[in-house]
Amino acid sequence: MRAVIQRVSRAGVIVNGARIAAIGPGLLVLLGVENGDDEKAAEYLADKTAGLRIFEDAAEKMNLSVLDCAGDVLVVSQFTLLADCRKGRRPGFSAAAPPELAEPLCEYFVTQLKQRGVKVQTGQFRANMAVDLVNDGPVTILLESR
Repeated sequence: MRAVIQRVSRAGVIVNGARIAAIGPGLLVLLGVENGDDEKAAEYLADKTAGLRIFEDAAEKMNLSVLDCAGDVLVVSQFTLLADCRKGRRPGFSAAAPPELAEPLCEYFVTQLKQRGVKVQTGQFRANMAVDLVNDGPVTILLESR
């Protein structure tokens, strides 16, 4: 699994003109599921995401997690994170897990975050989503389960 994590002041998702998710301060997680990923990978990434200390403490040091700040998390599935652009100009997506495998793992990742005490909202799997965000910092972290 691959996750691009952005510390945000706010973020949201619109599908077919309707806002389906919105968070205030917290994390936007763009999540890609790769062929061969399993629940152990989702657990690992959920644990890392919940505990990632990228929020500033009173001394302005990145020392607090989203849990410490009582922030929210918005999870958006994004198979394009697994794009292979090494050959030609058109990305290949053969490393991305097919939807029937990716969707349950995305849902499991969300469940794992919730079990760790994180408040989570999600985009809509396989939908054309408009994602808006205000990146705070900016702080953007790439996490991989492998």
